[in-house]
Amino acid sequence: MDRLSVRVCGPSAAGVRMSERRVGCWLSDKKRRRMNLDAFIRFCADHGVEVVKIDLTQPLGPQGPFDIILHKLSDVIVEAEHDSQSQQLLDNFQSYVSAHPDTVLLDPLPAMTKLLDRFVSCRIMSQLNSSLRDWRICSPPCLEVHSGSDLSSIEQAVIRQGLTFPLICKTRVAHGSYSHEMCLLFSAASLADIHPPCVLQSFVNHGAVLYKVFVVGDKHCCVERPSIKNFPSGPCDRKTIFFNSQKVSKPESNSNLTSVDEHMVDPPSPSSDAVAALVKELRAQLGMALFGVDVIVNIGTHALTVIDINIFPGYEGMPQFFSSLLSHIQSVLDKHAAAGSHTTGGSSEETVGVCHPRS
Repeated sequence: MDRLSVRVCGPSAAGVRMSERRVGCWLSDKKRRRMNLDAFIRFCADHGVEVVKIDLTQPLGPQGPFDIILHKLSDVIVEAEHDSQSQQLLDNFQSYVSAHPDTVLLDPLPAMTKLLDRFVSCRIMSQLNSSLRDWRICSPPCLEVHSGSDLSSIEQAVIRQGLTFPLICKTRVAHGSYSHEMCLLFSAASLADIHPPCVLQSFVNHGAVLYKVFVVGDKHCCVERPSIKNFPSGPCDRKTIFFNSQKVSKPESNSNLTSVDEHMVDPPSPSSDAVAALVKELRAQLGMALFGVDVIVNIGTHALTVIDINIFPGYEGMPQFFSSLLSHIQSVLDKHAAAGSHTTGGSSEETVGVCHPRS
């Protein structure tokens, strides 16, 4: 099975030219390297687009004007809660945006901020159980754990909310290296291993296959990745398993957690139409254009199961990412110019493409 066999779907960006349009860009150093920002800047320049790296430590006015700002301010937003310097950088950015209402943000700060909180993202995912029921799309039961002072209350809440062991425990904050540190809990006694605030989510057996759905405006694709192997349902005396989700789901992952029984039947591929419906629904709910969705296929029911939503992901394995991103920027600015009023990158309505790794 080819874990990186993908194709991107949606309108082609061939021949895109955006003369006299200026794109500001702020990404963390790590994100710049992962995205290969310098290569994207050269790609845009070849299509007549100037992309400027924004320096938040300097006044933004002289660095502009910008028609659109591409950003992932997650680091700054999270750090601003406990660091005055980061708060000042965020204030400066927001002041510039307020003073330049015609500058489009890709993506809107309020939408991005919501997804930094897994309590909020779990509520968004739970709404899919009703809104996409006809597509057999769902999300596992989740429990928000605010405090760990009373384990018996947590155990009762687990039962009341319909969660079943094994459980997967995730940090509340959905950004930063620590946010990838998770654990699998196999009994009520193992609840003593959690560190609130955190989210508990029923673990769903999915044949050790995860699908990363990468969304760029009206285009999306599925990239298949290794994932956690199946475990027997129900409580048992197995010790808590601690792991880093990034290491488990990397294409080159060679973890004992992802080892697959050779006699296990592969889970079915996700339905292309169902994935398209999911992307369309989440674009409308989130008001965003650059995000990723982690989905699995329930090995028992074959339901498409949504387990996480990510802000401006790495897009590793997505073909034509640069052209897709530039095409979306052009589309947003064209609609913004036609409307003659302020819009956001995630608010424009476009036809969602369909993409599938095994088709």
